[in-house]
Amino acid sequence: MSTDDLDRILAQEDALHPSSGFTVAVMARVREAASAPPPLPFPWLRFVLGVLLLSAATGAGIWLVVSQPGSWRDALSAELISLAKSLASPAMGAAMGSLVATYLLVRLTLSWTGARG
Repeated sequence: MSTDDLDRILAQEDALHPSSGFTVAVMARVREAASAPPPLPFPWLRFVLGVLLLSAATGAGIWLVVSQPGSWRDALSAELISLAKSLASPAMGAAMGSLVATYLLVRLTLSWTGARG
């Protein structure tokens, strides 16, 4: 196909007409959307209360660890060090990478299909 053929095809002005039930279907959807109840508001009070309680529990836990005698604190710090070493392992990195890649692929698929998720 040459550029002359493309120019000739694009220069034609064919009238576009919607299908027979298009207007009725669109107006039905518009009425349906207008009569839908409003979305539920986000529960900000519960969210803030949860964040405050979580912060208070974290602060109390930190204070408890810092204020205890050395043996308990040393045992806890040894456990935290071993946990940090296990989290830095290559297997954990591969697992986290797989989870992140899976999440990104699902989000990308949902955005391409227009689905909500």
